Amino acid sequence: MQIKTAKAAILAKSREPLIVDEIEFPETLNVGQVLVKVLYTTICGAQLNEIAAAKGPDKFLPHLLGHEASATVVEIGPGVTNVKPGDTVVLHWRPSLGIQCQPPSYKWKGEKLNAGWIATFSEYAVVSENRMTVIPADYDLKVAPLLGCAVTTAAGVINNDANVKIGESVVVFGVGGVGLNVVQFAHLAGANPIVAVDLIDTKLDMARARGATHVLNGNSIKDMPAAIREIVGAKGPDKVIETTGATKIIEMAYDLTHADGTCVLVGVPNDKVTIYTLPIHFNKVLTGSHGGDARPHIDIPRLINLTKAGRLSFDGIITHEFPLSRINEGLDMVRSGAAGRVLINIAG
Repeated sequence: MQIKTAKAAILAKSREPLIVDEIEFPETLNVGQVLVKVLYTTICGAQLNEIAAAKGPDKFLPHLLGHEASATVVEIGPGVTNVKPGDTVVLHWRPSLGIQCQPPSYKWKGEKLNAGWIATFSEYAVVSENRMTVIPADYDLKVAPLLGCAVTTAAGVINNDANVKIGESVVVFGVGGVGLNVVQFAHLAGANPIVAVDLIDTKLDMARARGATHVLNGNSIKDMPAAIREIVGAKGPDKVIETTGATKIIEMAYDLTHADGTCVLVGVPNDKVTIYTLPIHFNKVLTGSHGGDARPHIDIPRLINLTKAGRLSFDGIITHEFPLSRINEGLDMVRSGAAGRVLINIAG
């Protein structure tokens, strides 16, 4: 393989900062594996959950992280037909066309370093063929990582999970990288009213610019359910999208949802959630989102066409940028809740 070593951010211990260090690559590519040069990657809440071991003890430590990026293809392994060296690609965690390979095994300090089918917090990476989609070489490569998760998830939440119809009311709790896009896809789908809820005024301003008809700051409103019902009606909103993962917000979102409505949980809770389940036996729907059931090879080209047509805008969604060497600062920025999407410029 052309690349022998590269810098990467390593999760060595749960709930501790990542270690940026040199790692060793496998000698050859196996079936379905693709070597890529990572250009830009963004940070998703999923990485915070991995670092925090939110789902329990992490049996794969040490390992690599990251699941949305722009990259160029350097080398392909046996059986790969959907990409070729020189292609510009979006890396994504949702499976798509091509082979799902065996995950690569790197080495760090002479010991095995684990990785999944995709890792993006590194200068180079070995990625499964079915975790990448070719995009035009002239597409904005700083924006392209958003198509790997934040944007495709948001589109799928509106189209697939919530199945929003023209004229339905939508409430979005948390307008970070995913939530802002949920707002603009709800607007594209013809929802009305669209209520954005957050704690940061600048994020609420961005939500209004993307189609929110009403914005509510949780720091200044004592009775949020009452404020929302005043906008959408006493029976509650038709569709509620929860992106924060905060237990109390999840419970509020579900309670608020119309008896015939749908509540979609995008954020993953760290604690147990308590809900009254009787309405689920009738017409209320509570569902989690798995990346909006996105189909990257179909959805990414469509979204690119929409941006070229001026129907979508990702301006301002990336609010902070850091080099790989300062990735822990980027992670802290995401944890603060003040960011939209945080970009890691791998070249620095």
